[in-house]
Amino acid sequence: MRTVDRLLTAAKDVWDGYHTHPFVEGLKYGNLDTEKFRFYMIQDFWYLMEYTKVFAIGVAKSQSLETMKVFAKYIQAILDGEVNVHNGYMAEFGISKEELESTPISQDNRSYTNYMLSIAYKGGEAEVLTAIFACAYSYEVIAAKIVAEVPAAPEHPQYGRWVRGYITPRYTGNNVILKELLERLTAGYTEQQLRYLEEIFVACSRYEAAFWDMAWNMRK
Repeated sequence: MRTVDRLLTAAKDVWDGYHTHPFVEGLKYGNLDTEKFRFYMIQDFWYLMEYTKVFAIGVAKSQSLETMKVFAKYIQAILDGEVNVHNGYMAEFGISKEELESTPISQDNRSYTNYMLSIAYKGGEAEVLTAIFACAYSYEVIAAKIVAEVPAAPEHPQYGRWVRGYITPRYTGNNVILKELLERLTAGYTEQQLRYLEEIFVACSRYEAAFWDMAWNMRK
């Protein structure tokens, strides 16, 4: 079994739960409470700032120029892609720079990002990549299922931009690159090493579920 398939199998129950989460369903049907989405956007902005640092550690841990370029490319994709989507929503929801900077990161958010950073600092290239892959790929999977079930979702005046952002060729193409890199990096991994990657991936997937809970409950 390919490493990516193995990780997805290990976390299948958690990932299945994403699609029926009330926050995700609110995005799908366009009836999500705007205050919940506003809370989510601020927290996700801070998440992305820490998430980008994990890729930066990946650059430092890279054993080849090719791997270094992949991690560096994704840093640029986040800062020029996802952050731009957030900036658009910040303006739409009237979130000022002052409000953003004065809003602390939630405990769920801090726990998740601290976990990824700790894995990145302790591990090698494959461990870094596994820690970030749950987020990177799950958003594509969630958005794709939303579109499959509600084809008009990408055109929703408020949440369509969010859906569209995770099904663009640029975003999905970057995920293909991450998948291929993970397979190459783990080609010689032992069963023990692969089980450790499963542990990391499942933990990050559960943190993703907790992030949706945090957003839905506006939990600080």
